[in-house]
Amino acid sequence: MGATGWVPDVLPGYWQYTIPLGHDPDGEGDIVATLIRRGDATAAAHAVLAVHGYTDYFFHTELADHFAERGFAFYALDLRKCGRSRQPDQTPHFTTNLANYDAELNQALAIIGEQNPTAKVLMYGHSAGGLIVSLWLDRLRGRGVRTAVNALVLNSPFLDLHGPAVLRFRVTSATIAAISRVRSKSVARTPTPGGYGTTLHRDYYGEFDYNLQWKPVGGFPITFGWLNAVRRGHARLHRGLDVGVPNLILRSDHTVPENADPEQLQRGDAVLDVTQIARWAGCIGNHSTIIPVKDAKHDVFLSLPEPRQTAFRHLDRWLDSHLGDDTSAAGSASASTASQEEG
Repeated sequence: MGATGWVPDVLPGYWQYTIPLGHDPDGEGDIVATLIRRGDATAAAHAVLAVHGYTDYFFHTELADHFAERGFAFYALDLRKCGRSRQPDQTPHFTTNLANYDAELNQALAIIGEQNPTAKVLMYGHSAGGLIVSLWLDRLRGRGVRTAVNALVLNSPFLDLHGPAVLRFRVTSATIAAISRVRSKSVARTPTPGGYGTTLHRDYYGEFDYNLQWKPVGGFPITFGWLNAVRRGHARLHRGLDVGVPNLILRSDHTVPENADPEQLQRGDAVLDVTQIARWAGCIGNHSTIIPVKDAKHDVFLSLPEPRQTAFRHLDRWLDSHLGDDTSAAGSASASTASQEEG
């Protein structure tokens, strides 16, 4: 499965492998996911699989380089209908059930195992990807499925809706579900004029270059079907998950309005309410380390240089503590790790 079929990626020095997923359960034709690999397939003792969020895809080579410098084989996954994987006439990021993503996550993990037979795998999820990966790991554990995954890193995971508390009331979720049943592709929220996206792309106020067709500055429209899938995922998470592995949760130390001035947008989370991340982070599992990063953006690893380097330092400390050189000891060592908040 993973030995052949790799072709050069759009990113120099990277390779991609198309994962066929058959017919879309949401009725948008045949679907695929795309597994991206940094460099040649050289077996390593550690591997990482990164999963993006909404209005996103893998482009962040600095993150990949950082893991590679620590000896990780780096992989990323563009989920179905996202980035490299979206086919013509498919609704960007559209799904009516987050569990549908289990198919590509399972196949990606199997391919990584073929190329790195003895590797321990760290899962990495940003924003909605953090929610997706956490729910997947909890389902695997609930079914008694043993995998090579031994650690989890979440970057500003999407653990609840942003906005007034009324948006999180059960009646509102019921209304979203009712609309989703009859008009799943109707738009619940239109794209913004810019906001957070302008702090990232070099054509605006940012320093990063990426495909604006795959990651538009103002975001993709949010459909009722996708929003209902997320709310169902939130409800499951709020009852408490057990991902079965030690996990690190990084986030900004404060939220800023999405219509704030450029300077404010550069130094806070303009996408999610960090108080909601803090509130629900304890529902991920039993061995969590929670670290707010001062002045970080929504994607802490796309922040300004100073908070970005702070985030990488926190990541390295946690990796040293929970993985080190002896991965077989990581699980038992993590049992005594309590949740912590650091400045």
